[in-house]
Amino acid sequence: MSQDFVIEAFPRDDQGRGASRRLRREERKIPAIIYGGNKEATPIAIWHNELKKALENEAFFSHILTVELGGKKESVILKDLQRHPYKPILTHADFLRVDKDHEIHVNVPLHFINEESAPAIKLHGGVANHQVNEVEVICLPQNLPEFIEVDMTPVEMDQVVHLSDLKLPEGVRVAALQQGEDHDLPVVAIHKPRGAKVDDAEEGEEGEENGEEKE
Repeated sequence: MSQDFVIEAFPRDDQGRGASRRLRREERKIPAIIYGGNKEATPIAIWHNELKKALENEAFFSHILTVELGGKKESVILKDLQRHPYKPILTHADFLRVDKDHEIHVNVPLHFINEESAPAIKLHGGVANHQVNEVEVICLPQNLPEFIEVDMTPVEMDQVVHLSDLKLPEGVRVAALQQGEDHDLPVVAIHKPRGAKVDDAEEGEEGEENGEEKE
């Protein structure tokens, strides 16, 4: 992994809506919790603005994070994030402890590369239709990829790329595919725009009519 994320955390004794509001208003922190790993859940508080800034980096969502609390460090992943319904404010975060010997389920972003230069798009006027932009993977923490690349170069017109077509790093599996072939969902496809298909059909009909007239 190319980047480390460290989150400074503080013990949180007071709980409830009133305590959470005071925490956000007076200390500029938000409530959060660390759970899992066969340990008791630990309520914590973290700096609001630092977390908000970290979230601007896509990699934050698919990285093993380090939480520093009282001089101790814990490895976690971000499992849930709550936001204010209409204000640009974070209200709560859930972190799951990770163990290097136990697999984790994490949503990883898809990066579609060479899209503009793909022959089906550049030469034949196709348009990429993205069905999903992230995929849930299962792997050990040390194998967690920051993202998964989808090379659009070999994708032909009207071809559909499915989950089973993704090229995964070693030790990484797609969660949906563990449930059977029926869950091999489409990821992306290249099609001609609807208007272009109509034009092609009309041109074909005109060509047939001209051919008949010549006969």
